[in-house]
Amino acid sequence: MSSPINVDKQTYSIPRRFRVFENMHIVFWLIKDMSWALKFRSLGVAMFIPTLLLALLITWQTRNIRSELYHNLAVTCWIIANGFWMISEFFWEDQDYLRYFTAIPFSLGLLFVVYYYVSELPQRRKSSAEDQEANAVEADE
Repeated sequence: MSSPINVDKQTYSIPRRFRVFENMHIVFWLIKDMSWALKFRSLGVAMFIPTLLLALLITWQTRNIRSELYHNLAVTCWIIANGFWMISEFFWEDQDYLRYFTAIPFSLGLLFVVYYYVSELPQRRKSSAEDQEANAVEADE
């Protein structure tokens, strides 16, 4: 088993096997969107499945890094919305109102990111500042 994600105050590294999934995810996503633009229904729908599954896997793998978790949850919501929009255009083109339902996962993704920046990040900065202050006091003693 490979080492877990390394997190410190300045940087973190992701194991190569995780990075491979991220790169594959981008390739599937691009093929999906290109298929959508070119109206290749079968390929677009087929690429939606691994794109979503890899987004879920990446989210799971980075669950211990709060910033990555919330951003990857937002990306997953984006892919769900994007996939629904694509499928509705492919199979129900005459029912344009279906695209408005994409606002639900898009909004949920936005809420994940807003929550992170409004709640998680300020707490983290406060905690980091307190740690630095405590270290300075210890160094003075």
